[in-house]
Amino acid sequence: MGRSIQSGVSRLRVLLSIVLLAAGAAGQSLTAAQKSSMDRALSYYLRENKVPGASLAVALDGQVVYANAYGLADVENSVPVRPETVFRSASIAKSMTATAAMQLVERRLLDLDQPIQTYCPAFPAKSWPITSRQLLTHTSGIRHYGGPHAREELTSTAHYADVADALAPFKDDPLLFEPGTRYSYSSFGYDVLGCVLQGAAHRPFLEIVRTGIFEPAGMQGSRDDDPAALIPNRAAGYRLVDGRLQNAPHVDLSNRLPAGGYLNTATDLARFAIAFLDCKLVACSSRDAMLTEARLKNGDRVSYGFGWEVLEDAGRHPTGEYLHVGSSQGASGVLYIVPSRRLAVALLTNLEDVPQRLEIARAIAGIALQDRH
Repeated sequence: MGRSIQSGVSRLRVLLSIVLLAAGAAGQSLTAAQKSSMDRALSYYLRENKVPGASLAVALDGQVVYANAYGLADVENSVPVRPETVFRSASIAKSMTATAAMQLVERRLLDLDQPIQTYCPAFPAKSWPITSRQLLTHTSGIRHYGGPHAREELTSTAHYADVADALAPFKDDPLLFEPGTRYSYSSFGYDVLGCVLQGAAHRPFLEIVRTGIFEPAGMQGSRDDDPAALIPNRAAGYRLVDGRLQNAPHVDLSNRLPAGGYLNTATDLARFAIAFLDCKLVACSSRDAMLTEARLKNGDRVSYGFGWEVLEDAGRHPTGEYLHVGSSQGASGVLYIVPSRRLAVALLTNLEDVPQRLEIARAIAGIALQDRH
């Protein structure tokens, strides 16, 4: 399995070198050759990784310049993916939740350095105080999924009507370390952040995200992933078991709504990225703070800001490269941004744990930027 993936990655790199050469010069929008190159590269990538269906959107210079759909949204019923198909965006949600947090900071409703119980008394006090800044940067010491109940947490079918209720499975656990002394990725930490935002704004969490992120960014297809709701254009989810496609297990993502419980189209994610980069959701100073590597108490940097991973090898672009990947039951994707080019690549799929998502996003970005100066 590992050898075949390595072989596939090598062949993907060869193909990408070919399509980049063939892309041609670009004007204000993408050329037909560039679009064809993107389709060839992505189609090869999806085929090599046995992905049933996917949706791609590319934004450049503040506009969505390309969107396309690939494969099947529902394999059993032969339903094709369309641009309006909604997928689980999984942990890409963290970029949106973090942006909502900074909106409350700008309105002076949230102090990032106050103990979180100021806003979320449902989370018990621990051996050390925790701040919202530490929740945002995964330095809080709150654990991720794992331990003796990892399977139940990942495949939970319990429905939580409120983000504060969703803290029950982990809120009484001890911290892994003193907050601010280490980095440890934690979706549960972002669950607590959702409770903090709700308490700070005195409004339901989902309303905060809907009115602060989805609506102003023009994300008309975005919403919470409610398994009981009848949601038009929702993609089915799949996983590979011994190389064979299977239906993903049924889950209820209300146990991780702020951390990874949204449904989005790829175009909606590109629109979010545009609005974020152009300072239409938060001030440019807040945007820049979100894209700055966090520091531990000893001064060490971690390659994560507020809801965005900071790529360490980002010297190819003056203001760097940032992304968030997401993987959940029946879905995986990536949102990749380059602020200096006002560029975003959003890719959503209906297969768990698709590999090399950063590599394909960078390749698509390279095609979009071909011969632009």
